[in-house]
Order: sequence, then C-alpha cells, then structure tokens
Amino acid sequence: MSVTSLDRRSVLRLALGAASLALGCARAVAASEAIVPVEQLHAGLIAIMKAGKTKSFRERYDMIAPIITRTFDLDRILHQAIGPRWGSLPSSEQAALMDAFTRFTIASYVANFVSYSGERFEVTPVVRAVGGDRVVETRITSASEKVHSLDYLMRQEGSAWKVVDVLAEGSISRVAAQRSEMRSVLAGGGGAGLLVSLRQKTAELSGGILQ
Repeated sequence: MSVTSLDRRSVLRLALGAASLALGCARAVAASEAIVPVEQLHAGLIAIMKAGKTKSFRERYDMIAPIITRTFDLDRILHQAIGPRWGSLPSSEQAALMDAFTRFTIASYVANFVSYSGERFEVTPVVRAVGGDRVVETRITSASEKVHSLDYLMRQEGSAWKVVDVLAEGSISRVAAQRSEMRSVLAGGGGAGLLVSLRQKTAELSGGILQ
C-alpha cells in the first residue's frame, strides 16, 4: 500500500469521524435547545404558584400569559384539534377561536397551579427524538414525594422549539383529549358553539373574571 493511499484513507476516516462528531454535537444542541422552553415554563409556573396567596387570578394570568404563548405552538394545537374543518371556518371565526383558545389555555394553567408547597419540577437529562420532534420528559414531585410525569412533545418552528402536545403520565395526550371534545362540540354547534364553550370554560376557571 502506498503512502499516498494510506494518507487518503486516513484523511477519509478523520473526515467521517469529524462528521459523526458534528452530527452528535448538533443533536446535543437540539436537545439542549428543546429543553430551554420547558425550563422557562416551569419557572413561570413556580412563580405563579408562589404568588397564589398574594395576587389575584388576573395578576397571575398576566404573569404566565407571555410564557405560555411563547412556549406553546397554540396555533398548531388548535388547528390539529379542530382538524380539516378549520379551513372552512370564516377568518373572523378562526381569529375569535384562536383568541378564546389562548385565553382558555392560559386560564387552565393558572387554575391548576394555585399554590406552592415545596413542589419540585425536574427535567430528565435525556431528550428522545421522534422523527424531527423531541420529547422532553419531566417530573413534578409534591411535598409528600408523590411523583407525576409530564412529557412535552417539542417541534422546531424556525429557530425556536415549541410545545405541540403534553403527555400526562407518559401516555395521556392533552391534544387528543381536546380534539375529541372540540370535534364533538363542533358537530353539534359549529364554530360558534365551540367559541361559546371555550369562553364558558375560561369563565369557570377564572371565577367569572375572564371569558
């Protein structure tokens, strides 16, 4: 074997090794970037939980609202929940539904994370790839050490990773549950009926403060 041949093969192996390393680094960066929005969400939730006894529902809503809208791809979630019927709705109705769904989503977090008693939010270090998406696994541990798992399905939109579904206990899809309920309401009352339903739920969650 000539020196020239050996050198070329060595260079090829080094190049392939570098490519593999670069791919591994890219995956690690993607995993890290996918975790950041979830950690920001957790920080926001802890903040409103700690504020629960000192601030009103509206104040806590305003605290978490920008984090929710930045962390979740609410447009995609709503479109998936409604399905093919979305395209047939008038643009004015689409806009009203998007606004109502956003308010309902934020209100549901405010209503469910009411007070702080030493709960811990932990993100597991391993991020699973599902096609082009990423699954960020988290654990919520109560003061009594009871553990609940929440997995966030993340999808990249431009340079940002956003939540497109939440899986409770690893398998119960929030989007699937919303899809079933929304399509049932749509079948009976159309877009107008769904709008009324979302506003009513928001009013119930907020004690009539929001709708």
